[in-house]
Amino acid sequence: MRQWARQLGFSQIGVAGIDLSDAEPGLLAWLAQGFHGEMHYMERHGLKRARPAELVPGTLSIVTARMDYLPPGTPPGWQALELARLQQPGQAVVSLYARGRDYHKVLRQRLQKLAERIAQAVGPLGHRVFTDSAPVLEAELARRSGLGWRGKHTLLLSRQAGSMFFLGEIFLDLALPPTPATSAHCGACRACMDICPTQAIVAPGQVDARRCISYLTIEHPGPIPEPLRPAMGNRLYGCDDCQLACPWNKFAQPSVLADFAARPALQQGDLLHLLGWSEAEFLQHTEGSPIRRIGYARWQRNLAVVSGNALRAAQLPQALARLLCQHLQRMAQDPAGDALVREHAAWALAQARPTAATRPDTTPDKQG
Repeated sequence: MRQWARQLGFSQIGVAGIDLSDAEPGLLAWLAQGFHGEMHYMERHGLKRARPAELVPGTLSIVTARMDYLPPGTPPGWQALELARLQQPGQAVVSLYARGRDYHKVLRQRLQKLAERIAQAVGPLGHRVFTDSAPVLEAELARRSGLGWRGKHTLLLSRQAGSMFFLGEIFLDLALPPTPATSAHCGACRACMDICPTQAIVAPGQVDARRCISYLTIEHPGPIPEPLRPAMGNRLYGCDDCQLACPWNKFAQPSVLADFAARPALQQGDLLHLLGWSEAEFLQHTEGSPIRRIGYARWQRNLAVVSGNALRAAQLPQALARLLCQHLQRMAQDPAGDALVREHAAWALAQARPTAATRPDTTPDKQG
Protein backbone atom coordinates (compact mmCIF):
# COMPACT_ATOMS: atom_id res chain seq x y z
CA MET A 1 0.00 0.00 0.00
CA ARG A 2 2.89 2.38 0.72
CA GLN A 3 4.22 1.91 -2.80
CA TRP A 4 0.81 2.66 -4.32
CA ALA A 5 0.55 5.76 -2.17
CA ARG A 6 3.95 7.06 -3.29
CA GLN A 7 3.04 6.47 -6.91
CA LEU A 8 0.04 8.74 -6.33
CA GLY A 9 2.14 11.52 -4.83
CA PHE A 10 1.64 10.83 -1.13
CA SER A 11 4.69 11.11 1.12
CA GLN A 12 3.55 8.80 3.92
CA ILE A 13 0.55 6.75 4.99
CA GLY A 14 -0.53 5.15 8.24
CA VAL A 15 -3.49 3.37 9.78
CA ALA A 16 -5.52 4.57 12.76
CA GLY A 17 -8.17 2.86 14.83
CA ILE A 18 -11.60 4.39 15.32
CA ASP A 19 -11.70 4.86 19.10
CA LEU A 20 -11.11 8.59 19.70
CA SER A 21 -13.07 8.75 22.94
CA ASP A 22 -10.14 10.20 24.87
CA ALA A 23 -10.09 13.17 22.46
CA GLU A 24 -13.71 14.10 23.21
CA PRO A 25 -13.13 16.12 26.44
CA GLY A 26 -10.58 18.37 24.74
CA LEU A 27 -12.87 18.95 21.76
CA LEU A 28 -15.81 19.83 24.00
CA ALA A 29 -13.69 22.21 26.09
CA TRP A 30 -12.41 23.98 22.96
CA LEU A 31 -15.96 24.45 21.68
CA ALA A 32 -17.20 25.59 25.09
CA GLN A 33 -14.63 28.41 25.12
CA GLY A 34 -15.90 29.61 21.75
CA PHE A 35 -12.49 29.18 20.15
CA HIS A 36 -14.15 27.99 16.92
CA GLY A 37 -15.50 31.50 16.27
CA GLU A 38 -18.12 31.53 13.55
CA MET A 39 -17.23 28.07 12.27
CA HIS A 40 -20.62 26.91 13.52
CA TYR A 41 -20.38 23.62 11.63
CA MET A 42 -17.85 22.46 14.23
CA GLU A 43 -20.44 22.90 16.98
CA ARG A 44 -23.23 21.34 14.91
CA HIS A 45 -21.20 18.23 14.26
CA GLY A 46 -20.23 18.01 17.92
CA LEU A 47 -18.81 14.68 18.97
CA LYS A 48 -19.35 13.15 15.56
CA ARG A 49 -15.88 14.53 14.81
CA ALA A 50 -14.46 12.14 17.39
CA ARG A 51 -16.65 9.18 16.42
CA PRO A 52 -15.70 7.97 12.93
CA ALA A 53 -18.16 5.05 13.00
CA GLU A 54 -21.03 7.52 13.48
CA LEU A 55 -19.83 9.64 10.58
CA VAL A 56 -19.48 6.63 8.28
CA PRO A 57 -21.33 3.59 9.69
CA GLY A 58 -19.38 0.38 9.32
CA THR A 59 -15.96 2.02 9.55
CA LEU A 60 -13.41 -0.31 11.12
CA SER A 61 -10.12 1.45 10.36
CA ILE A 62 -8.83 4.65 8.78
CA VAL A 63 -5.95 5.05 6.36
CA THR A 64 -4.26 8.42 6.87
CA ALA A 65 -2.05 10.10 4.30
CA ARG A 66 0.12 13.17 4.02
CA MET A 67 1.10 15.03 0.85
CA ASP A 68 3.84 17.68 0.75
CA TYR A 69 2.73 21.03 -0.66
CA LEU A 70 5.70 23.39 -0.86
CA PRO A 71 5.62 24.62 -4.47
CA PRO A 72 8.01 22.71 -6.75
CA GLY A 73 11.25 24.61 -7.07
CA THR A 74 11.04 26.19 -3.61
CA PRO A 75 14.61 27.36 -2.91
CA PRO A 76 16.72 26.55 0.14
CA GLY A 77 16.24 29.13 2.85
CA TRP A 78 12.62 29.65 1.86
CA GLN A 79 11.57 30.36 5.45
CA ALA A 80 13.81 33.43 5.68
CA LEU A 81 12.65 34.60 2.26
CA GLU A 82 9.01 34.33 3.27
CA LEU A 83 9.63 36.13 6.56
CA ALA A 84 11.34 38.94 4.64
CA ARG A 85 8.27 39.33 2.40
CA LEU A 86 6.18 40.11 5.45
CA GLN A 87 8.22 43.30 5.88
CA GLN A 88 7.47 44.59 2.36
CA PRO A 89 4.30 46.75 2.43
CA GLY A 90 3.96 46.76 -1.37
CA GLN A 91 3.30 43.02 -1.34
CA ALA A 92 0.22 41.04 -0.38
CA VAL A 93 1.18 37.58 0.86
CA VAL A 94 -0.86 34.48 0.11
CA SER A 95 -0.21 31.44 2.28
CA LEU A 96 2.12 28.96 0.60
CA TYR A 97 -0.46 26.17 0.48
CA ALA A 98 -2.89 28.33 -1.53
CA ARG A 99 -0.63 29.48 -4.35
CA GLY A 100 -1.36 26.46 -6.53
CA ARG A 101 -4.33 24.23 -7.26
CA ASP A 102 -7.07 23.55 -4.72
CA TYR A 103 -5.72 20.76 -2.52
CA HIS A 104 -9.20 19.43 -1.84
CA LYS A 105 -9.52 18.32 -5.45
CA VAL A 106 -5.98 16.97 -5.74
CA LEU A 107 -6.08 14.87 -2.58
CA ARG A 108 -9.64 13.65 -2.98
CA GLN A 109 -8.96 12.29 -6.47
CA ARG A 110 -5.76 10.56 -5.42
CA LEU A 111 -7.23 9.15 -2.22
CA GLN A 112 -10.04 7.68 -4.30
CA LYS A 113 -7.51 6.05 -6.60
CA LEU A 114 -5.67 4.62 -3.59
CA ALA A 115 -8.94 3.21 -2.23
CA GLU A 116 -9.63 1.59 -5.59
CA ARG A 117 -6.18 -0.01 -5.58
CA ILE A 118 -6.86 -1.43 -2.11
CA ALA A 119 -10.21 -2.79 -3.31
CA GLN A 120 -8.53 -4.45 -6.27
CA ALA A 121 -6.24 -6.26 -3.84
CA VAL A 122 -8.74 -7.30 -1.16
CA GLY A 123 -12.07 -7.43 -2.95
CA PRO A 124 -15.28 -5.41 -2.51
CA LEU A 125 -14.69 -2.61 -0.04
CA GLY A 126 -16.84 0.02 1.62
CA HIS A 127 -15.00 3.31 1.87
CA ARG A 128 -15.20 7.11 1.90
CA VAL A 129 -12.39 9.59 1.35
CA PHE A 130 -11.97 12.93 3.12
CA THR A 131 -9.59 15.84 3.08
CA ASP A 132 -10.62 18.80 5.21
CA SER A 133 -14.12 18.15 3.92
CA ALA A 134 -16.08 16.59 6.79
CA PRO A 135 -16.18 16.59 10.60
CA VAL A 136 -12.98 14.56 10.92
CA LEU A 137 -10.24 15.03 13.53
CA GLU A 138 -7.59 14.84 10.83
CA ALA A 139 -4.52 15.87 12.79
CA GLU A 140 -5.44 13.61 15.70
CA LEU A 141 -5.97 10.61 13.42
CA ALA A 142 -2.68 11.34 11.70
CA ARG A 143 -0.92 11.55 15.05
CA ARG A 144 -2.33 8.23 16.22
CA SER A 145 -1.27 6.56 12.99
CA GLY A 146 2.35 7.66 13.30
CA LEU A 147 2.50 10.41 10.68
CA GLY A 148 3.87 12.82 13.28
CA TRP A 149 3.08 14.62 16.53
CA ARG A 150 0.97 17.66 17.38
CA GLY A 151 3.01 20.84 17.68
CA LYS A 152 2.15 23.62 20.11
CA HIS A 153 0.39 25.33 17.19
CA THR A 154 -1.79 22.16 16.94
CA LEU A 155 -0.51 21.31 13.45
CA LEU A 156 1.03 17.92 12.76
CA LEU A 157 4.84 17.84 12.70
CA SER A 158 7.07 15.27 11.07
CA ARG A 159 10.81 14.80 11.59
CA GLN A 160 11.12 14.18 7.86
CA ALA A 161 8.85 16.94 6.53
CA GLY A 162 8.12 19.59 9.14
CA SER A 163 4.50 20.66 8.80
CA MET A 164 4.21 21.75 5.17
CA PHE A 165 1.83 19.05 4.04
CA PHE A 166 -1.85 18.26 3.61
CA LEU A 167 -3.70 15.42 5.33
CA GLY A 168 -6.34 13.09 3.98
CA GLU A 169 -8.18 9.96 5.11
CA ILE A 170 -9.86 6.84 3.77
CA PHE A 171 -12.54 5.40 6.07
CA LEU A 172 -12.66 1.63 5.48
CA ASP A 173 -15.01 -1.16 6.50
CA LEU A 174 -11.90 -3.32 6.64
CA ALA A 175 -10.00 -4.00 9.87
CA LEU A 176 -6.32 -3.15 9.40
CA PRO A 177 -3.63 -3.23 12.09
CA PRO A 178 -2.90 0.31 13.33
CA THR A 179 0.56 1.75 12.77
CA PRO A 180 2.29 2.92 15.97
CA ALA A 181 2.27 6.56 17.02
CA THR A 182 5.52 8.50 17.21
CA SER A 183 6.92 10.57 20.08
CA ALA A 184 6.78 14.36 20.25
CA HIS A 185 9.89 16.45 19.64
CA CYS A 186 9.02 20.07 20.42
CA GLY A 187 10.54 20.11 23.89
CA ALA A 188 10.73 23.59 25.41
CA CYS A 189 10.59 25.34 22.01
CA ARG A 190 7.82 27.93 21.74
CA ALA A 191 8.86 29.65 18.50
CA CYS A 192 5.41 29.17 16.98
CA MET A 193 3.72 30.73 19.99
CA ASP A 194 6.07 33.68 20.21
CA ILE A 195 5.88 34.67 16.54
CA CYS A 196 2.08 34.56 16.18
CA PRO A 197 1.12 38.16 15.24
CA THR A 198 -2.15 38.05 17.18
CA GLN A 199 -1.09 35.66 19.95
CA ALA A 200 -3.79 33.25 18.82
CA ILE A 201 -1.92 30.26 20.32
CA VAL A 202 -3.19 30.89 23.82
CA ALA A 203 -1.51 27.82 25.34
CA PRO A 204 0.46 24.85 23.99
CA GLY A 205 -1.99 22.95 21.79
CA GLN A 206 -4.72 25.60 22.18
CA VAL A 207 -5.58 27.99 19.33
CA ASP A 208 -8.27 30.65 19.61
CA ALA A 209 -9.41 30.74 16.01
CA ARG A 210 -11.08 34.10 16.58
CA ARG A 211 -7.61 35.67 16.75
CA CYS A 212 -5.95 33.54 14.05
CA ILE A 213 -5.17 35.42 10.83
CA SER A 214 -5.88 32.31 8.75
CA TYR A 215 -9.36 32.17 10.27
CA LEU A 216 -9.92 35.93 9.93
CA THR A 217 -8.92 36.08 6.26
CA ILE A 218 -10.58 32.85 5.13
CA GLU A 219 -13.30 31.50 7.41
CA HIS A 220 -14.57 34.68 9.06
CA PRO A 221 -17.43 36.17 6.99
CA GLY A 222 -17.90 39.53 8.65
CA PRO A 223 -15.84 42.57 9.60
CA ILE A 224 -12.33 41.84 10.81
CA PRO A 225 -12.12 43.22 14.37
CA GLU A 226 -10.37 46.58 14.22
CA PRO A 227 -7.84 45.83 16.99
CA LEU A 228 -6.59 42.85 14.96
CA ARG A 229 -6.32 44.59 11.58
CA PRO A 230 -2.85 46.12 12.13
CA ALA A 231 -1.50 42.71 13.17
CA MET A 232 -2.53 41.29 9.78
CA GLY A 233 0.25 43.29 8.17
CA ASN A 234 0.42 42.29 4.52
CA ARG A 235 -1.06 38.81 4.99
CA LEU A 236 -3.82 38.65 2.39
CA TYR A 237 -4.98 35.03 2.57
CA GLY A 238 -3.91 32.78 5.40
CA CYS A 239 -0.84 33.06 7.60
CA ASP A 240 2.28 30.89 7.71
CA ASP A 241 4.12 32.58 10.57
CA CYS A 242 3.96 29.70 13.06
CA GLN A 243 5.30 27.36 10.39
CA LEU A 244 7.99 29.78 9.20
CA ALA A 245 9.34 29.97 12.75
CA CYS A 246 9.31 26.21 13.34
CA PRO A 247 12.83 24.67 13.28
CA TRP A 248 11.44 21.39 11.98
CA ASN A 249 10.42 23.03 8.70
CA LYS A 250 14.02 23.09 7.58
CA PHE A 251 13.19 19.49 6.61
CA ALA A 252 10.06 20.41 4.62
CA GLN A 253 10.06 18.94 1.13
CA PRO A 254 8.82 20.50 -2.13
CA SER A 255 5.86 18.76 -3.69
CA VAL A 256 6.43 16.22 -6.44
CA LEU A 257 3.17 17.32 -8.09
CA ALA A 258 2.89 20.13 -10.62
CA ASP A 259 -0.58 20.88 -9.18
CA PHE A 260 1.03 22.82 -6.34
CA ALA A 261 3.25 24.98 -8.53
CA ALA A 262 2.67 28.60 -7.53
CA ARG A 263 0.62 30.79 -9.85
CA PRO A 264 2.78 33.81 -10.77
CA ALA A 265 0.32 36.49 -9.59
CA LEU A 266 -0.11 34.78 -6.22
CA GLN A 267 3.61 34.11 -5.82
CA GLN A 268 4.62 37.68 -6.62
CA GLY A 269 1.76 39.15 -4.59
CA ASP A 270 1.99 42.67 -6.00
CA LEU A 271 -0.55 44.59 -3.92
CA LEU A 272 -1.38 47.19 -6.54
CA HIS A 273 -1.85 44.53 -9.22
CA LEU A 274 -4.19 42.46 -7.05
CA LEU A 275 -6.18 45.56 -6.09
CA GLY A 276 -6.83 46.16 -9.76
CA TRP A 277 -8.61 42.84 -10.34
CA SER A 278 -12.26 43.14 -11.26
CA GLU A 279 -14.60 40.43 -10.04
CA ALA A 280 -14.35 38.72 -13.43
CA GLU A 281 -10.55 38.79 -13.21
CA PHE A 282 -10.66 37.47 -9.66
CA LEU A 283 -12.76 34.52 -10.80
CA GLN A 284 -10.48 33.93 -13.77
CA HIS A 285 -7.25 34.02 -11.78
CA THR A 286 -8.59 31.86 -8.94
CA GLU A 287 -10.22 29.16 -11.07
CA GLY A 288 -9.27 25.81 -9.53
CA SER A 289 -7.73 27.61 -6.53
CA PRO A 290 -8.77 27.29 -2.88
CA ILE A 291 -8.95 31.11 -2.79
CA ARG A 292 -12.05 31.30 -4.94
CA ARG A 293 -14.30 29.97 -2.18
CA ILE A 294 -13.98 33.14 -0.08
CA GLY A 295 -15.58 35.18 -2.86
CA TYR A 296 -14.71 38.58 -4.29
CA ALA A 297 -16.12 40.68 -1.44
CA ARG A 298 -14.04 38.92 1.22
CA TRP A 299 -11.00 39.11 -1.07
CA GLN A 300 -11.46 42.89 -1.37
CA ARG A 301 -12.03 43.17 2.38
CA ASN A 302 -8.66 41.52 2.97
CA LEU A 303 -6.99 43.68 0.32
CA ALA A 304 -8.35 46.80 2.01
CA VAL A 305 -6.81 45.80 5.35
CA VAL A 306 -3.46 44.99 3.72
CA SER A 307 -3.59 48.36 1.91
CA GLY A 308 -4.37 50.21 5.13
CA ASN A 309 -1.41 48.57 6.83
CA ALA A 310 0.80 49.46 3.86
CA LEU A 311 -0.27 53.12 4.12
CA ARG A 312 0.88 53.16 7.74
CA ALA A 313 4.38 52.03 6.74
CA ALA A 314 6.97 54.81 6.72
CA GLN A 315 8.98 53.12 3.96
CA LEU A 316 6.07 53.06 1.46
CA PRO A 317 6.92 55.27 -1.57
CA GLN A 318 4.62 58.29 -1.92
CA ALA A 319 3.71 57.40 -5.50
CA LEU A 320 2.51 53.95 -4.41
CA ALA A 321 0.65 55.45 -1.46
CA ARG A 322 -1.29 57.77 -3.78
CA LEU A 323 -2.24 54.89 -6.08
CA LEU A 324 -3.39 52.79 -3.14
CA CYS A 325 -5.53 55.68 -1.90
CA GLN A 326 -7.12 56.04 -5.32
CA HIS A 327 -8.13 52.38 -5.34
CA LEU A 328 -9.40 52.58 -1.78
CA GLN A 329 -11.44 55.73 -2.48
CA ARG A 330 -13.19 53.95 -5.34
CA MET A 331 -13.90 50.97 -3.11
CA ALA A 332 -15.15 53.15 -0.25
CA GLN A 333 -17.40 55.28 -2.45
CA ASP A 334 -18.84 52.57 -4.72
CA PRO A 335 -22.61 52.68 -4.09
CA ALA A 336 -23.02 49.30 -5.77
CA GLY A 337 -20.20 47.75 -3.77
CA ASP A 338 -20.44 45.50 -0.75
CA ALA A 339 -20.96 47.34 2.55
CA LEU A 340 -18.30 45.15 4.15
CA VAL A 341 -15.77 46.27 1.56
CA ARG A 342 -16.72 49.95 1.84
CA GLU A 343 -16.22 49.93 5.61
CA HIS A 344 -12.80 48.27 5.40
CA ALA A 345 -11.73 50.60 2.58
CA ALA A 346 -12.74 53.63 4.67
CA TRP A 347 -10.74 52.24 7.59
CA ALA A 348 -7.74 51.74 5.31
CA LEU A 349 -7.88 55.32 4.06
CA ALA A 350 -7.89 56.53 7.64
CA GLN A 351 -4.54 54.77 8.18
CA ALA A 352 -2.78 56.86 5.53
CA ARG A 353 -0.14 59.31 6.60
CA PRO A 354 -1.55 62.84 6.22
CA THR A 355 0.30 63.56 2.98
CA ALA A 356 -0.18 60.16 1.32
CA ALA A 357 -3.10 61.12 -0.88
CA THR A 358 -2.18 64.73 -1.64
CA ARG A 359 1.57 65.29 -1.52
CA PRO A 360 3.17 65.56 -4.97
CA ASP A 361 5.84 63.06 -5.83
CA THR A 362 9.17 64.85 -5.39
CA THR A 363 11.35 61.84 -6.07
CA PRO A 364 14.04 62.78 -8.64
CA ASP A 365 13.56 61.30 -12.09
CA LYS A 366 16.17 58.56 -12.18
CA GLN A 367 15.75 58.21 -15.92
CA GLY A 368 17.41 61.61 -16.41
